[in-house]
Amino acid sequence: MLRNMPEAISLYIHIPFCRHRCAYCDFNTYAGQEDLIPAYVQALQREITQVAGRLSSLVEVGTIFFGGGTPTNIPAEGLENILDTCRRVFRLSEDCEISVEANPGTVSREGLRKLREAGFNRISLGMQSASINELRLLEREHSPVTVIEAVEAARLAGFDNINLDLIFGIPGQTMDTWQQSLNFALSLKPEHLSLYALTIEHGTPFKKWIDRGLVNAPDDDLAADQYEYACQVVDSIGYDHYEISNWAIKRKGRSLTCRHNLQYWRYLPYIGLGAGAHGFLQGYRTVNVRGIKAYVERMISAPVMPYPASSAAEQVNELDIWTQMQEKMMVGLRLLKEGVETNGFVQQFGIEIEEVFGSLISRLIRQGLLEWAETDEKRCVRLSRGGWLLGNRVFREFVGLPEPAVIQNKIHSTTTRVP
Repeated sequence: MLRNMPEAISLYIHIPFCRHRCAYCDFNTYAGQEDLIPAYVQALQREITQVAGRLSSLVEVGTIFFGGGTPTNIPAEGLENILDTCRRVFRLSEDCEISVEANPGTVSREGLRKLREAGFNRISLGMQSASINELRLLEREHSPVTVIEAVEAARLAGFDNINLDLIFGIPGQTMDTWQQSLNFALSLKPEHLSLYALTIEHGTPFKKWIDRGLVNAPDDDLAADQYEYACQVVDSIGYDHYEISNWAIKRKGRSLTCRHNLQYWRYLPYIGLGAGAHGFLQGYRTVNVRGIKAYVERMISAPVMPYPASSAAEQVNELDIWTQMQEKMMVGLRLLKEGVETNGFVQQFGIEIEEVFGSLISRLIRQGLLEWAETDEKRCVRLSRGGWLLGNRVFREFVGLPEPAVIQNKIHSTTTRVP
């Protein structure tokens, strides 16, 4: 159990609507159900109000992230109504980061203007590639020209914090086409870049195509070279490479990191709202029902669940202290400079990180995958430069370990809920 409730939490709001489900996507998204949007917006407002009513008024919301799916498939007025509900029932920080994901082909100048006026101050555009052939293979419904138009429209609407998502390791993608896509994105001068290797998920059309030999499997060695190229180029022009897959510019001496995602990577609490959304609050993991109709029905008629879940929850799992420590290491080590800070670990769990993971950390240091470092007068353990490409291997080392006796001897967990 986390020892106390931080003053700032985050809200993740899931919008599961898409015009078309892309071939590589395994997120909780649905196409062709736009008729359910009005009912879904109302259900979200009910859930937001329900959850907020059981939290202390002292708790502040520092970030809100509208993800999907494609949130901009909902009219701007609907997103504004959802945000207004958050603002009415939660206490938002003065500098609350409010992000919205969007596909370039689903935004308009007028719609973006309304979102900016409503209070959205960060937008993440799913560019993915600047190659027409690669976009077609991914089944994206936009073109490179559409990306340019979307960025221009966002700038005109007043957005000064724009992220572009790109994918490397796409079957058939060459180093040349990857370089062209990356340089195309950089020419648009985004404040933030998210660069992800394509993962082939079970149940997706991509997986079926590969199994049938219709598409070649991704080339892992080429993907590694593409990642290394991105590290060299993006770092060289002044972006802060703060997480394995994420870069941000600095403005007024501050890196424009995605503060919402930092909440996840620092293993801090967040509330998941909407169909299929996950939340993590005071040692409890909540998972909402996935289907849109099922979600709407639950928020209309289902009984109120025990804190911290809402009526939409189908799972509420209490995580033991050992599981939380392992998860803390898995997500925290994604932060390339910050890593897992020793004092923060003690504050969160009441025990020194070396007492719990000392021997494993030493072994991974000997293998050249981890290192101890001092950052801003804080001591942390983090991935070494040689460990960046082997991050998933390092993370797996922290899963499935037997619980050390020192935890039982030193940690006396009590259940303290903050209603």
